[in-house]
Amino acid sequence: MRLTRLIVPFALAAGICIPVACGRGRPANYARAPSMLSPREAHIAWTNARSVFEKRCVVCHGCYDAPCQLKLGTFEGIDRGATEAKVYDGSRLFSAAPTRLGIDAHDTQGWREKDFHPVLPEGVQSDPRASLLMRMLDLKRLHPVPRASDIARTFTLELDRKETCTDAEHFDDYAKSHPYWGMPYALPGLEPKEEAALVFWVGAGAPRDEPPPLAPQIAESIASWESFLNGPSFKNRLTSRYIYEHLFLASLYFKGIDNHTYFRLVRTASPTGAIEEIPTRRPFDDPEVDRVYYRFVRRLERPLEKTHMPYPLSAARLHRVRELFIDAAYAVDHLPSYEPEVGANPFRAFQAIPAESRYRFMLEEAEFTMMGFIKGPVCRGQVALNVIEDRFWITFMNPALPLIKEETAFLAGVKQDLDMPAEGGSSALLTLWLGYGRDHERYLKKKNEFLQKALAEGKGSKGGGPNLHMVWDGDGKNSNAALTVFRHFDSASVVKGLVGAPPKTAWVVGYPLLERIHYLLVAGFDVFGNVSHQLSTRLYMDFLRMEGEANFLMLLPPARRQELISMWYRGVNGDAKDRVFHDLTAFEGPPNIHYQDRAAEQELFPMLKSHVRGVLNNDFDLKHIEDASLRAALVRLGKVKGQPASWLPELSFVTVRNKDGVGARTNFTIARDSAHTNVTNLFHEEDRRIKNEDELSVVRGFLGAYPNALFDVPRSDVDAFVETVSKLDSDAAYKALRTRFGMLRSSDQFWEFSDRIHEDHVRVHSGSSGSSGSSISSGLFDYNRLEAY
Repeated sequence: MRLTRLIVPFALAAGICIPVACGRGRPANYARAPSMLSPREAHIAWTNARSVFEKRCVVCHGCYDAPCQLKLGTFEGIDRGATEAKVYDGSRLFSAAPTRLGIDAHDTQGWREKDFHPVLPEGVQSDPRASLLMRMLDLKRLHPVPRASDIARTFTLELDRKETCTDAEHFDDYAKSHPYWGMPYALPGLEPKEEAALVFWVGAGAPRDEPPPLAPQIAESIASWESFLNGPSFKNRLTSRYIYEHLFLASLYFKGIDNHTYFRLVRTASPTGAIEEIPTRRPFDDPEVDRVYYRFVRRLERPLEKTHMPYPLSAARLHRVRELFIDAAYAVDHLPSYEPEVGANPFRAFQAIPAESRYRFMLEEAEFTMMGFIKGPVCRGQVALNVIEDRFWITFMNPALPLIKEETAFLAGVKQDLDMPAEGGSSALLTLWLGYGRDHERYLKKKNEFLQKALAEGKGSKGGGPNLHMVWDGDGKNSNAALTVFRHFDSASVVKGLVGAPPKTAWVVGYPLLERIHYLLVAGFDVFGNVSHQLSTRLYMDFLRMEGEANFLMLLPPARRQELISMWYRGVNGDAKDRVFHDLTAFEGPPNIHYQDRAAEQELFPMLKSHVRGVLNNDFDLKHIEDASLRAALVRLGKVKGQPASWLPELSFVTVRNKDGVGARTNFTIARDSAHTNVTNLFHEEDRRIKNEDELSVVRGFLGAYPNALFDVPRSDVDAFVETVSKLDSDAAYKALRTRFGMLRSSDQFWEFSDRIHEDHVRVHSGSSGSSGSSISSGLFDYNRLEAY
């Protein structure tokens, strides 16, 4: 009898949980019973199961912050299973062994040796119904999520909660202690059809199929890029090292050929044959091989909004890279070492490459570059993010300035002052921090001397003195010239455009700052590092934030600089205040900009917007909403400030729909801009909150990856929604808002709503959709930060 005929009744009877003892200890044989399905049946079974994993599981189990490190976005992650070991541990004294999927182990046995336990049945004689995955589904079916609007009494939902990572052997104890903790956790259970798809797949032996072969054009493009990256000359090899260290986290795709097949760039010891990635902690660590080669590895997981960093490749892009790095007039007579003091400092390692070439490479895809410290290896980013304001604008130094051409020589002379914490490794002592502080002081002094001299010689702006000529206008065609960063407590977003009303602060970023942000928070940050490494990284980021702010302050009159610093850094006293004022006012000269009002920044912000208007992205602007009365209501919502704004969470997704559900939906995001006296202190953030100064940014579409609240508002009730938000004055009032308009965790419509907003997220980006219908820039949202009510 074919296995198919046995599995289908089992799937239909999935509502009955049959406790089966699964033995003690882990099986020595990790193999599963071979599937008896035909290749076509196996393909259908895996396709159906994968769709359920992506829509219902990956929204919580997709990254380093996946509970129990159980990543369910690929077969490899499902097969790897779960572990009690935590990636995010703010107290460990020594670095942990990395557990990067697809890198640090490559088969089931390898992960079992790293203490990952299975969620699928293992062993030829194992009973599929006794597997952890199936029993978690059974538990959810027997104990659905409670109907109460506030389920915090039943579930622990804090991001830093103690995780209970049971295995199949101890599942009975887990179910007895936590009967409601089946999967999906703290969310409605699966539909019968969805559960049947998983039951069938597991019962069939969890088959998988290989991804389809690459289209010939993609294979040819990969060959072209790999030929370039693995060129023999020192110039080629140094260039390729630089490119790899900046793109190692990218989701690379071939623009115009296939916009939904993504790749990683990896280091290997061979230019051909099977790809065996060199698994170093950081991209600049010693590969310990005679010659490094760079290869493309296909990404198989569906993109996640929180980690997806698309980067386009094309023949035109390859030509541009050749222009910047190969055709440029410089020589490379030797290759830099991988010693920590060299590898962790790009100003040492890549000294031979002109600073203008390096800057242009990062600048022309600046959104991607800045995205690195927001979507990079941290996933849970408070270490990097409580050092920045909740919303600020970013513009960039003009790469056409003569002083940029002189930066190569300048940076060569100060490279020893630009060492960063990653040099000390992942278990460095915090005492090393004092040395970096002294180095920064020396660099800042030399930088301002260099800048003063360049401006005096007319190499920094037209007419002398800082002015808008110093700010890049995107060469009239590049929308990366202006960005907005939103912080959402321990996550963040960066988007093109100057979004929202003029912010409290802004940055102007030049090459040395842009490069250090990348090597501090992306290339140099080890999520498995110890507490000293993470604290040193956070403390160093203080310098970088203030450098960006100082570049912005140069465009303002000296007297106004002092006043703004006093406002930005309220509550900072003593030596800390002296350091802040020293760093932010080291440049003393006046700007070459005429201001009429004392609050000059209120004139400068519109000037900056006008300066980049030819390339300014306005996708998030409410003006795109065609319904005039709805648009007016959202404008009113964006004017809510102070205490009412403070009762909303960091990030809310709102869908406006016709009451009968017919017709197009309108989605918008409410981001709370949380006000602080200052952002210089690592601890006690709540004590520095100024809720009376909170504001709301209301933008079209979806912004951010981790919604805290979901709202489903009938079109006829939009005015009531806005009115209710404007009058929030207590937790009870906010709960009443959520009860009336919220899409709650316990709602029967939760998954239907989730599917709709993901569909709309793709639709909003339809201008960049690939042939599969998946948008280049959109990914799955993460529900780990959803509120309890």
